[in-house]
Amino acid sequence: MSDNIQTVTVLSKTTWTPNLFSFTVSRPDSFKFTAGQFVRLGVNPSQLKYYQQTGASDETADTALNEDVFRAYSIVSSPFDEVIEFFSIVIPDGAFTSQLQHLQVGDELLLNTMPFGFLTLARYQKPLPKDLWLLATGTGLAPFLSMLQDLKTWEDYEHIVLAYSARSLDELAYVEKIESLQEDFGTLVDNPAKLIFIPIVTREPVEGALSERLPKLLLEGTLQARAGIALDIDSTHVMLCGNPDMVEDTKEALKTLGLVMNRRGEGNIAVENYW
Repeated sequence: MSDNIQTVTVLSKTTWTPNLFSFTVSRPDSFKFTAGQFVRLGVNPSQLKYYQQTGASDETADTALNEDVFRAYSIVSSPFDEVIEFFSIVIPDGAFTSQLQHLQVGDELLLNTMPFGFLTLARYQKPLPKDLWLLATGTGLAPFLSMLQDLKTWEDYEHIVLAYSARSLDELAYVEKIESLQEDFGTLVDNPAKLIFIPIVTREPVEGALSERLPKLLLEGTLQARAGIALDIDSTHVMLCGNPDMVEDTKEALKTLGLVMNRRGEGNIAVENYW
């Protein structure tokens, strides 16, 4: 086993819907990361109760038990938390999540302690503009929650717009946590950023939520109007994370509006492609 691979223990699990869940694991003492980064999380099927719970055949079990399976996961928790939290979707017949959904407290997973990714606020050169836009679908919310639990984020910006899109209301996870962030973190610094949370639900009407896809909301100006803030090339950072189609379409919509991709620390738009 690589020196970077450590065994971690599942400490808690939250089921949002049959296809969405969160869980926390123990944090190795030496593990460090920057808010927005991701890690590779691994499972050895022999460590889980999956096969007993799902009734998988012995042949399936024997095949799967021969190898560990690793997948990239963004981290929900703060870089300073004592545990590590992840947000996962269940992919039907997926070699990883179809097993991971049956996690129980006390189960063990494998963690590659080398963090990856550049969807971090450190990628931007100083001085920072005043507005930070975080646009997410589904589990793409995870890195943004991590950023919003870092006090430096609240110190560096004047406004933070979090637009979070899901198909249905029950898939709109972490809403209570999001709504408490201003009080929990914004009160700990002088002149903190103002957090503007914009929920979006695309497949059912929900009072108070927008209903169109992010690219359309941007091109029509609906998202900017709800936030009360313009998307200005000189005052805006935009980060995208989520479904690859959303990321690509929203990136193009932002470019149509005059914003540019971030290169070598300069520019407006940052994305992470680890799907």
